[in-house]
Amino acid sequence: MIPAALGAAPWQATLPAVARAEIHRIEYFVVENAKSARAELKRLDHPIPLQQLRIAEMPRDMDIAACRHLLEAAAPADRTGVLSEAGCPGVADPGALLARAAHEMGWQVRPLVGPSSILLALMASGLDGQHFAFHGYLPVDEGARRHKLLELEAQSRRERRTQLFIETPYRNRKMFDALIAACAPDSLLCVAADLTMASEFVRTQTIAAWRKSDAPDLDKRPAIFALLAQARSRTAR
Repeated sequence: MIPAALGAAPWQATLPAVARAEIHRIEYFVVENAKSARAELKRLDHPIPLQQLRIAEMPRDMDIAACRHLLEAAAPADRTGVLSEAGCPGVADPGALLARAAHEMGWQVRPLVGPSSILLALMASGLDGQHFAFHGYLPVDEGARRHKLLELEAQSRRERRTQLFIETPYRNRKMFDALIAACAPDSLLCVAADLTMASEFVRTQTIAAWRKSDAPDLDKRPAIFALLAQARSRTAR
């Protein structure tokens, strides 16, 4: 299981040399997207010419049988690499079903060390790292999105849980504006953009403080949002 870069950064900034050496030994890859996988392998200076590597894309609707078929195609190679488009395969990205199929086939599954936007954002946020959940993309519709944000905020308040989610980069500003409009003034919001890159931005403050601040420039930047609501006292209820 191979973590892929989150953005434009030297491989040395996010990947240990020992992990890169392991990747260099792999000739067969099952990937989310062949084009981005080739770009990542080129960035890692894979010693085998890209056109000679065997790269299979994961089907959009994948089941255990399809996973077994992809893994069995590895023969006669003795190892298979799994790559998603960015971050860690199997963690909020495709790849988990491949790992499960490999276990069922009696294969050893090895996770390599590398970047995870979820963990990096959580580490830098100052929010609760003991209880958290990642929700992926929220609804695009304005009303449905507001409803979901209020639902996540209420759950965060009840359970003291950090809620993490993402948005398509060109819609980041709409998500930020929706958070500022919908959430309680004392709720904490972390915005983390361009993680691992020179342009990295991470800031956590209350919704009230965000309302008084200039909105961060999130246009076309990969970003992750983390929300932690404050518990309400009985008298406040």
